[in-house]
Amino acid sequence: QVQLVESGGGLVQTGGSLRLSCAASGRTFSAYGMGWFRQAPGKEREFVAAISRIGKNTYYADSVKGRFTITRDNAKATVYLQMNSLKPEDTAVYYCAATTSNYDLALRQYNYWGQGTQVTVSS
Repeated sequence: QVQLVESGGGLVQTGGSLRLSCAASGRTFSAYGMGWFRQAPGKEREFVAAISRIGKNTYYADSVKGRFTITRDNAKATVYLQMNSLKPEDTAVYYCAATTSNYDLALRQYNYWGQGTQVTVSS
């Protein structure tokens, strides 16, 4: 098993930036593909970004491509989501998740989830 703890959320104005972190503990971090998902009020949880086990490959939802960057540091067992040019529609609870696949875009393939961190973008 792996335990995940997100941090770095907060309130930011439109056009601002935030960096989310997700610290993992438990089994070997590099054995997992990692992803970020988000859930806005009244909406389903959606894919944001994913990164493969050694960070060679990254994937993004169209809505965040060019603005968000996912990275990982396997030595620190941490995955990051750098969010730039934030928009009010980015407001959501952001979750990191781990999959035993090398990478995956599908929510159902993720086995472990953090508790989430709130991101609010004011207009």
